Amino acid sequence: MKTINFRVFYDGKYWVAEGIDVSIFTQGKTLDELMKNIKEAVELHFEDEIKAGEIIKILSVSEIEVSNFA
Repeated sequence: MKTINFRVFYDGKYWVAEGIDVSIFTQGKTLDELMKNIKEAVELHFEDEIKAGEIIKILSVSEIEVSNFA
């Protein structure tokens, strides 16, 4: 089993996912779209491993800005 780690952040226009230990980069207008795009990108990047029976898990670490509500 292999775990692929992503850093997730909002760039002001899109949600962005950047692979931490792999060269995968994708984005989406919403978090739901981003998660779909991450899964698709991982499936394409590791196509041979998945066909060979390797289990791939995705771990995303999100960066969210906290604002002052005062």
